Amino acid sequence: MELREQSRGVKVSIDGVVLAAGLSSRMGKYKMTLKFRQKTIIENCIEAMYECCSNIIVVGGYNYNIINELLRPYRKVNVVLNKNYMDGMFSSIKMGLKKVKGNRFFLIPGDYPLIRKDTYEKMLKFKANIVIPMYQGKKGHPVLINSDLIDDILENDNYGSMRDFINSHNFTTVSVKDEGILMDADTPKDYNKIKREV
Repeated sequence: MELREQSRGVKVSIDGVVLAAGLSSRMGKYKMTLKFRQKTIIENCIEAMYECCSNIIVVGGYNYNIINELLRPYRKVNVVLNKNYMDGMFSSIKMGLKKVKGNRFFLIPGDYPLIRKDTYEKMLKFKANIVIPMYQGKKGHPVLINSDLIDDILENDNYGSMRDFINSHNFTTVSVKDEGILMDADTPKDYNKIKREV
């Protein structure tokens, strides 16, 4: 989706980067394809941001072919393979950022199926370089980042994680009425809690 910044008349393109490369070892089964609301965990995650984004990059690794086939019907989604996914989440983030074309991008793990569409919409109203949602004082996902910062993330060896990058920069927090920003499906207990929210 292209948004127009009224103050400058400039079109702003928004991308999404969804992380889906991990082993799901704490779940004990592949969590991205677990059923939720008649679809899968990752489909719910993607559909919440779909209208806000012109391009969604899903970074796969483990079970890449399954994810690629599952998401084929989503026209805006491009699934890319991180061959080095065993190096950890930050390697998948870097892989995804290399594909970003928009002026800003949302970054989120693919196991957050409860985030509401209006959370994405509210975050886009803030023009800070880094925007983080908060629910009852707790920071959650997604993070909205200005694409001008991508080179810093990719080239600065001082960052061992996305947390290191964020904590070394100024960021703006946005209060939202959406507990879903805190609720991932990392373990069977998490998954059961999420299912009770439906």
